[in-house]
Amino acid sequence: MSEIGRASASVAVVTDEFAPGGTPSAQNPPTLLVPTEPDSLTLTGLAVQANHGVYDFERRDGQPFIIDVTVWLNTVDAAASDDIDQTLHYGDLASEIVEAASKDPVDLIETLAERVALVVLAHAISDRVQVTVHKPEAPIAVPFGDVSITITRRRA
Repeated sequence: MSEIGRASASVAVVTDEFAPGGTPSAQNPPTLLVPTEPDSLTLTGLAVQANHGVYDFERRDGQPFIIDVTVWLNTVDAAASDDIDQTLHYGDLASEIVEAASKDPVDLIETLAERVALVVLAHAISDRVQVTVHKPEAPIAVPFGDVSITITRRRA
């Protein structure tokens, strides 16, 4: 079983009892893990039934929206401590996104995407977010598979 200890805010120290030599020693030093790219958390396919849209029938009848979110954050402290309070709880985040996307109808999926980005960036651990809002039943007169908007926002 791996043991992860905190070394700093940007480096995790990992030791593995199953590695050759077992526990850390001069012959078996711990491994330092340094992030090479920002960490990301992705929620895909959050389903929302809402009354967004330009047309009266969209506001009256509602329609499905599918939301995908990728959040960039530093997970080193969470991995080192194995403590959910050191990261972004994706279950809570998913509920917050669905709640925000379900209320207060807007005309544009662009506006809805901005709203979702604000929800995510309200969490201090979130550095940047990419939001895709799909409108699979958009009122388009020709056959289509999907229409979506993707935005990327970061903290100012």
